[in-house]
Amino acid sequence: MKLISYLWAFLLPCAACSRLSSPEPIPVSSPESPGVFTTQSLAKLFSELPIGTEQVREVHDAVSASSAQGYDEEYTLQKLLTAPGCGVGGEATKAASYACPLRELLAQRLHEQCATKSGASAEALLSELSSSDFQLYWPYCEDWDGKQAPLITFDPGYDASSNYGYVLRQDGDGIHIVDSVYVDENVARSRPVWVLNRNSDAGFTPLELFSSTRPETEAERMAPASHTRRLMLKSLKMLRHYDSWFAGASEFVVKAGSVEGFTASTEAELKLYRPSVTDFVIVVKRKYLGQELPYDCILLSEVTSQLDKIAFLLTEDDGGTRTNWKCEAIVKVNSKSYGFTVDLPYNEKDDIVWRGQLPLTFFQEEDEVTGRFGDVILTFELL
Repeated sequence: MKLISYLWAFLLPCAACSRLSSPEPIPVSSPESPGVFTTQSLAKLFSELPIGTEQVREVHDAVSASSAQGYDEEYTLQKLLTAPGCGVGGEATKAASYACPLRELLAQRLHEQCATKSGASAEALLSELSSSDFQLYWPYCEDWDGKQAPLITFDPGYDASSNYGYVLRQDGDGIHIVDSVYVDENVARSRPVWVLNRNSDAGFTPLELFSSTRPETEAERMAPASHTRRLMLKSLKMLRHYDSWFAGASEFVVKAGSVEGFTASTEAELKLYRPSVTDFVIVVKRKYLGQELPYDCILLSEVTSQLDKIAFLLTEDDGGTRTNWKCEAIVKVNSKSYGFTVDLPYNEKDDIVWRGQLPLTFFQEEDEVTGRFGDVILTFELL
């Protein structure tokens, strides 16, 4: 308890920092899980580092790599400390290409602080950060001019739209804190802003990786002679944001349950089949609000004429305890309908965008079928 008490003293923001007036109250902090660090204390800590253009370039490399892999524009502290410049979903490290990676500045600062606190261990703090879910989020990173230093802030929680952040400036001695200033999404659009928040999507398989690692099925290899068809998700359009901008992009979890390749001709043959679930994530960055984004991915690979209805669940990830939604995929044998129970898992805090059964006839109305599912518009094609 003594260690945690004095660590709080040097990790929390300085009370002398002033704030600019804003049209709405600025939250002080958000409820977080117990631990030495918070997103608030980490924003203060990062603002104290002598960050130069090389370190900003490192963060830009990492968030760009995460984005290319289908994740948000994020740089986890686990990657920052173990594989500088490496994004979520990537394995290779770029540590050798940075003369002074950001982790060295962070380690040096923690050693300096711990040197004045008896019993404190910088190594223990670095280990805690490496195993945590903290990250640097850089929205609109593609607009960086390669020179401007970032404004550093944190996710205040409570779906807030504004907060304070630390402005950095360059002078003869490096980059230093100038003051704390008002920051909202408009500020993030106009200049570099780093947000300390928590990673919630690293455990998911984004569509980009799902498509590249998905094995080809027997039906697909035999496509010219097969009587099965493919159900494709052609595009997605997000009509509203599902999270505060401090929390990042919207992560849509797509789950489709069916009995693929179903060709039973008797009730006894029903026992030979089990439902399968397609499961992947589509990350829609904030700048794509209201835009139709093409994906052209396989939702179901073996659709037969005996498949009557599929189970479909679309959620936006917000974490929480794992739970399940039970739905039925319907098939027909000799004009009789039979249901297969499908368990579609999701998290209790997730926004349920849409869930229900989709009949095969829905996808057969025209070559490409478009429908509104909550505040998301989806286009399908049955090939």
